[in-house]
Amino acid sequence: MDTLATSTFATAGRIVVGTGAAAQLPDVVADLGSRVLVVAGRSADVGALDGAVVHRHRGEPDVEAVRAAVDVARDVRPDVVIGWGGGSVVDLAKCVAVLAPGGTDVLDHLEVVGRGLPLPGGALPVVAVPTTAGTGAEATANAPVRVPERGVKASLRGRAMLPAVAVVDPLLTLGCPPDLTAASGADALTQCLEAFTTPHATPLTDPLARDGLVRAGRSLQRAVEHGDDVDARTDLSVAALLSGMALANARLGAVHGLAAALGGRLGAPHGQVCAAVLAATTAANVAALRRSDPRGPGLVRYDEAAVALTGRPGARADDAVAWLTDLVAALHVPGLGALGLAAADVPDAVADALAASSTRGNPVTLTAAELTDVVAASW
Repeated sequence: MDTLATSTFATAGRIVVGTGAAAQLPDVVADLGSRVLVVAGRSADVGALDGAVVHRHRGEPDVEAVRAAVDVARDVRPDVVIGWGGGSVVDLAKCVAVLAPGGTDVLDHLEVVGRGLPLPGGALPVVAVPTTAGTGAEATANAPVRVPERGVKASLRGRAMLPAVAVVDPLLTLGCPPDLTAASGADALTQCLEAFTTPHATPLTDPLARDGLVRAGRSLQRAVEHGDDVDARTDLSVAALLSGMALANARLGAVHGLAAALGGRLGAPHGQVCAAVLAATTAANVAALRRSDPRGPGLVRYDEAAVALTGRPGARADDAVAWLTDLVAALHVPGLGALGLAAADVPDAVADALAASSTRGNPVTLTAAELTDVVAASW
């Protein structure tokens, strides 16, 4: 009998998903409390939540943005925090909910560049309402924060970050412009691919990641080209949710390790950085696995991912690389040079990527030289 390694699975306390699901939001919030703080994107229409205090935010949160939002929450003293917007806004709401009840600072708990202390207890409940289909933040137990003075992104991480409720309504993503749809969707696809190919995948995360790959594979380009296609938008919203559930209970890989190192320097949207390095990193992983373990499970995983992405039963790992290369070209993803990476920053960025927690989930160990080649191929 094959042995089954012990694993755990944790996700949002409750998930409401489907077209029109946002109509249930007032009742969902009423069950959690009467004093409401909404951390919202600049264009999020939160009119259905009468009496709520709204704190608007745009872009990926940095340390000062977290501190500002926490100060607002400490004044309001809410019963519940709603994150209504893109993945960065949802992540900011999760930071607020964890930090506002106590007296600690974000740097007390940030990984790598902060003190890395365990998260405090007593977190407020979070209701996550994503308006993009990308990060899966509505189902993850971490929140990335930019640290500009260090040129990196680091995470707050712990079960307290999991939202109490996730409300996933594909109709809320219909207003996403093509470039945001492409970047967000590429992030969801990447998360499914990395959660599926990591050695830390489990029997519980595999079906989620595989279905997410199928949905993103058939619908990402269609959603970018036809933003009013509700079926394509639904596929992406579900893929993003599945990617968050999978990565929170498995691991990511070198794409996200590079994205953490590069995104902190560039200030570019996370999904754009992931998309820029996705094909080259996958090619490097496949080549390294073929050299080190040609008959091992790593290459088999990439073969299975190729089938899910392309829809072709006989597809293999190299087909996945070719498919991803074509997808990135079709989505007009800017390269790292266009995103502002300077050649002088590459060695430090590669060193930071090697040290990133996500990289430790990669299916094969890549060297600094191999990651440098990935950056060059993604220029």
